[in-house]
This record gives sequence, structure tokens and C-alpha cells, in this order.
Amino acid sequence: MASIPIDNIVKELGLEVIHLKDHQCIDVDESDVNRPGLQFAGFFDYFAVERIQVLGKVEMTYLENMDPKMRSIQLERFFQYDFPCLIVSRNMDIPDYIIELCRKYDRWLLRSDLSTSVFIQRLINYLGSALAPTITRHGVLVDVYGAGVYLMGQSGIGKSETALELIKRGHRLVADDAVEIKKVAENRLIGESPEIIRHFMEIRGVGIIDIKSMYGVGSVINNKPLDIIIYMEFWDNTKEYDRLGMNEEYTEIMGVKLPKIVIPVRPGRNLAVIVEVAARNWRLKRMGYNAAQELDNRLNDLMQKNRE
Repeated sequence: MASIPIDNIVKELGLEVIHLKDHQCIDVDESDVNRPGLQFAGFFDYFAVERIQVLGKVEMTYLENMDPKMRSIQLERFFQYDFPCLIVSRNMDIPDYIIELCRKYDRWLLRSDLSTSVFIQRLINYLGSALAPTITRHGVLVDVYGAGVYLMGQSGIGKSETALELIKRGHRLVADDAVEIKKVAENRLIGESPEIIRHFMEIRGVGIIDIKSMYGVGSVINNKPLDIIIYMEFWDNTKEYDRLGMNEEYTEIMGVKLPKIVIPVRPGRNLAVIVEVAARNWRLKRMGYNAAQELDNRLNDLMQKNRE
């Protein structure tokens, strides 16, 4: 199971550390959060103790209005659970009784200056991405007309050269050679480049080039959902390639099915233009228009008229 150190969360979201747990090697492995209002009221059934606990204005107001004796009992019970950390939002003043209990039970206590809803949204988004199942695959990922196009094929087929031509035509590079793919939802994959090679590209005969420095910040993007797979292979005269596009192929990655197009490669073919056309055609299909189906309908209508 993936996990992330609390230190990373503190740095990423700019949190203020009020109390630091003595044993600092605490990892978070749950992307949801919990607001412990029910626990303060005494209901501990189904308490999501594995989640980060967030206190907003509602919870803090409720605590302030509680009978001090009952509040002490419920908070003692709450802090006995080994939750990852407690975060107070809206930059609110933290009562001494909470700070003392954090010290007593050695719990992380953090604070954010964001409103509760905004902070929770950012925290869940960050945890969802950081904890998502991840694999690394060979290929090139580019943003073409807003579609995440994943170029696959054997080494030396021309994936990087095709991506470079696409960048020259105004599209954006996400990752070259190695693509880290995260499953952030049931049917959604996000691709990005490993940090060490981000924005770099290898062109055989030239070497390593820096796309961001060469073509500007608008030529790169850090991550992109995978929408379509284009598999490049050397032209095989014995193979029958699809000429109509009536039958769609799919490839499954981490349990997610993605449309796949096989493009045969041979000298003289403008692969960048073909990739652009494939991306545009994919967008049209998503909007409900299928050119192959439209042609088939016209032919059927014509044959029907001839019979009449």
C-alpha cells in the first residue's frame, strides 16, 4: 500500500507545525479526511482513525460551548486513538487544552490559514494523487489539442521525433521515454514524467535536449490524463491495416480501457499530422460524431433509395 510522510504534506500545503511528534516517521496511507464532530459528541462507532483529522470552525465552536468536564472526557477519549495528525484550519487560535493533549499523547498538531472547505479539497486532491497506484511505462506522452496522447512502440520507431514535431506545431510535452502512470480514479489515469528527466528529450544523433529551455514554458506540461493510445509499428506488407475505423481497439492499463490506434510507420508518412488527426477524430467521437459511421449511413441510405 502506498503511503506518504506527514513531512511531505506539511511542505506541500504550507502547514504550520504547532506540535511535532517525537517519533517522526509517520506515514499517511488514506486519501480521505475526517472531521471529528461526532467523536466530540461521544459517537466513536466507525471512527475513521486512519484518516487525517481536520478541525474547522464548526468543531472548534462546538468544543468551546461544551461543558468543560464533558469536553475533557471526550477529548481524552479522542486523543487515545492513534490517528496520523490533527490539523486546524482558518488559522484559528488553538486552545491550550488541545495543545496539552497533543503533547500528552504525542500527536502531530498542524495549522492551515485556508478556509476549511478549500483546505480539505486541496488536501484530498494532493493525497489522492500522491497515494494513487503508480506504474512506469516506456513511451512518450503529449498533449495534442487537449487530448492526452500516449505514443507507444518499440525503441527506435520514432516516438520522440514525432513528439518533437508535435511540439514545433504548438502542442505540449508531458513525458519522454518514461511515463509514470497513476490511477487516480476508477476510470482515470494521469501520466507525468519522473522528476529527474522532466522536460528532457532524447533525440538519436543529437543527444539530450531541454524542451522547456528550447521552446519555452508553453511547450511543456507537468501531467495529463491518458485519453488515447497510439501504437507505432514498422509497416508490415503482409498485415491488413484498418482503413475505415469501424472497429475500435482498446488497451487496458491498470484496469482502465483506453482506445488504441495502430499506426504503421514507413518513410514518407507525416506521423505528427496523423497523430493530430487521430486526436481530433477522438474528440469528435466523444462529442457523438463518427465519420466512418456517417459514411456507412450515407451508403446505406443510397442503397435504400436505389432499391426503391
